[in-house]
Amino acid sequence: MKDNPLISVIIPVYNCEKYLAQAIESVLTQTYQPLEIIVVDDGSTDKSGEIAQSFAPKVIYCRLEHGGGSIALNHGISLSQGKYIAFLDADDLWVSNKLTLQMKAFNNNPQLEAVFGHIRQFTSPELDENSQRKLKIPVEVSPAYHKDTFLITRQALYRVGLFNPQIQMGDFIDWYLRAIEQDLISLMLPDILAKRRLHKSNMGIRKKDSRIEYARIIKASLDRRRKLGKIKSFITQ
Repeated sequence: MKDNPLISVIIPVYNCEKYLAQAIESVLTQTYQPLEIIVVDDGSTDKSGEIAQSFAPKVIYCRLEHGGGSIALNHGISLSQGKYIAFLDADDLWVSNKLTLQMKAFNNNPQLEAVFGHIRQFTSPELDENSQRKLKIPVEVSPAYHKDTFLITRQALYRVGLFNPQIQMGDFIDWYLRAIEQDLISLMLPDILAKRRLHKSNMGIRKKDSRIEYARIIKASLDRRRKLGKIKSFITQ
């Protein structure tokens, strides 16, 4: 364990009292150590802050005025000390060996800058049958270029840049497209690393009209590539 580099895990939260404790516990039970866990409260009005603070001293807690997920993520990055950085949405879960598998990949290939993996989607168990039917899962398990499955070196994260604070939806899509443009060296593991919870309050469900922002993000990436004469294929979330 002494030879293992520190991994900083950043959990942004906004009004997610129902699921936050489970998310934190899925990090605390990781088979990899040492970890630095930072919960950034984006101005929650429920008990999310109290729940996060109940895990002290194992969890570092900080509170911001409500400004959006990208600002919370960037603030967490600024507080972090780890050589590697990972993220987890406050309503999702990690499998217990997520970081162990990813660090094994890094150790096997020192040239890697980021490691992703597969994600399993599930409907939250408290939902009634009618709600579960409305939240049909088209693909239960799939490769995921997603914050939850992500582990990156600090150096590579800063090379690509932080999250765009102007983007409320699709913050990681924007970041990942910029990473592709800058030739991020990454690997997709075949293993399931995270579990994405589907529930009534998912941001993607609450803000369906904001999906148009995805199209704007992709267009901005294509425009940047045209200017550089660098149109390449890419994978979105």
